Amino acid sequence: NFLGMECGYINTGQSDEERKDNYSKDITYATNSELGFDYLRDNMKFSEQEMVQRQHNYAIVDEIDSCLIDEARTPLIISGAAEDKTSQYVAINKLVKSLNNSDFEIDEKDKNILLTNKGIDNIEKIFSNAGILKNNNFYDPENLHLVHHVNQALRANHLFQNGRDYIVKDGQVIIIDEQTGRQLPGRRFGDGLHQSLEAKEKLNINSENQTLASITYQNFFKLYKKLAGCTGTAQTESEEFFEIYNLSVVSIPTNKKMIRKDWNDQIFRTSKEKDEAIIKKIIECNKLGQPLLVFTSSINKSEHYSQLLNEKKIIHTVLNAKNHEKEAEIIANAGQKKSIIITTSISGRGVDIKLGGQNEKEKGDIKKLGGLFVIGTERMESRRVDNQARGRSGRQGDEGNSIFFVSLDDDLMRIFGTESMNNILEKLGLKDGESIDHPWINKALERAQQKVEARNFDIRKTLLKFDNVLNDQRHVIFSQRNQVINNKNEKNYSNDFLEEILIHLKTLKSKSLGKNSSNDFLIQLKSLLGKSFNEEEIEKLVNLSDDEFQNTILNKFSEMRNQRYKIIGEAQNLELEKRIFLQLIDQNWKMHIQYLEQLRQVIGLRSYGQRDPLVEYKKEAFKLFEILLNKLKNDLVKILFNLKIVEKTDEDEDNEIEKKSEKKINENFNQLSSKKIGRNEPCPCKSGKKYKHCCGSL
Repeated sequence: NFLGMECGYINTGQSDEERKDNYSKDITYATNSELGFDYLRDNMKFSEQEMVQRQHNYAIVDEIDSCLIDEARTPLIISGAAEDKTSQYVAINKLVKSLNNSDFEIDEKDKNILLTNKGIDNIEKIFSNAGILKNNNFYDPENLHLVHHVNQALRANHLFQNGRDYIVKDGQVIIIDEQTGRQLPGRRFGDGLHQSLEAKEKLNINSENQTLASITYQNFFKLYKKLAGCTGTAQTESEEFFEIYNLSVVSIPTNKKMIRKDWNDQIFRTSKEKDEAIIKKIIECNKLGQPLLVFTSSINKSEHYSQLLNEKKIIHTVLNAKNHEKEAEIIANAGQKKSIIITTSISGRGVDIKLGGQNEKEKGDIKKLGGLFVIGTERMESRRVDNQARGRSGRQGDEGNSIFFVSLDDDLMRIFGTESMNNILEKLGLKDGESIDHPWINKALERAQQKVEARNFDIRKTLLKFDNVLNDQRHVIFSQRNQVINNKNEKNYSNDFLEEILIHLKTLKSKSLGKNSSNDFLIQLKSLLGKSFNEEEIEKLVNLSDDEFQNTILNKFSEMRNQRYKIIGEAQNLELEKRIFLQLIDQNWKMHIQYLEQLRQVIGLRSYGQRDPLVEYKKEAFKLFEILLNKLKNDLVKILFNLKIVEKTDEDEDNEIEKKSEKKINENFNQLSSKKIGRNEPCPCKSGKKYKHCCGSL
């Protein structure tokens, strides 16, 4: 404001008018998801006036690694309700719960579950008895929907944990952000997984959704002509920033010298020994009065350590997604004497922790004690997340300490660790409760994390390569939509499309001469013309020369349009044609996205035939896109050929009035069923009469 610039912000719950006003400012503050969803929604609007965003010129992304790397594996999706399959989710959830551990194998690395041969036999037996299995084969093409439901129910029951991946609040499954530990209200897992979780938790099942529009953060932020960002933890991902976004990472030195002491990790064999050591360390620091921030990987783990401290009668605060509303207040006091906060990665960013909290006098005492002590209860999958936890301590040249406790039972060690680590510990002959503290072990842990990071980078790169195919097509469709919206003369499109179709029909006509009348040419011609030509007129058309054939159809097309002009006027008709075309683009694009989603799920099988799945996907997607563009042209011309506007008669208007009054009476009855009204009170239909002389008399 001081520099004479106007600022606006985008928040959930704002109307389109408020959003448009805020986007028109010189600088607009917004969260990444709001920006992405507004972009997708704008490309579903019917006029330029309804759109809220301007051009994508320049974006500065705060915590850029969190936004463009951590969240890049999951695309933003706008979805609409699809067919209701509630009963199927409930039934299949019961079936999955009856399976034994030997019926499936869990792949924790890829968050996937595979049925064993025994499991497939069991499922086929149960489905056959229930009469819902076709052709006695679970993997028969006609049973693909069952395969999909079973896979999602298995994932919901055995891979997704309440308190880690989601929580149940007010009768709803609310997703927990895997990186920030915060709630994501309003977001739903796609592809039927959310419904499977609702069935697992015995909640009301909301109808399944279908994708209407989607984009990844990578491709959304690449729309900006210039892109920059800032974060404290980008150095470990510099390769990815350069390869995906062409952004160089520049490391800025700290304002004051960093004097925090980062201790070597303490490695234990079992989680029980590790927990005992963590509680011992907490008690030791707390007796001195040193403030503590204890980082855990999930809500469940934070509650586990809280319970252990309660057993020791130690006062502490828990900060996780269940009470994130108080985050700023809790973190503001995290630097006070004797403060113990057990948290998830929710407090990894955003609010500075001041030593002494609100009480500046305490600052000197706490500096003498060594500042804020950060304790990590395990190593996370990413070194950046660990660095964020460490970075809460030792800010602006303050004293600080950090240490991580690790056991071989931790997820990272169990899934990605090496056998050599276990062998080293065994050779050292560690006794119960003993730990090892050595730089070699830290290096081994770092290698395990690098493995995970490399794997996640590959996932994001693959996602981007596949999404780039869709992205090129998305640009074509969205720019086509914008051209239609900004075009003042809609008939140019339909006339051009009709001429293209007629060129194709004339080619078919010349090929079909002298052949049976039920040929491809006649089928396509009748499909295009619909009822605008009768059988006799179509027979005459076929026998005309190419020029006469084309002119007759073009004249009929203009005649149909002129009839509409007489009834609603030229401007109104052009607006109507524009709306029809935009709706056709949206409907066909929605179906196209679903085809590509299904194609992507199965294209990997082509690798068994020594073919590159990505190359195959590009080929198939290109063919499907050509079909989509041709279908759009045909559908628009077909509809306009057969579109008639009928003027309302007095009788129609009378019927309309009667329907409205019936609707009003039904509304009144609904009101009466929920509320008792005195006979002498005013009638709820607002007729001005008393209830007994109005609706009450009905």
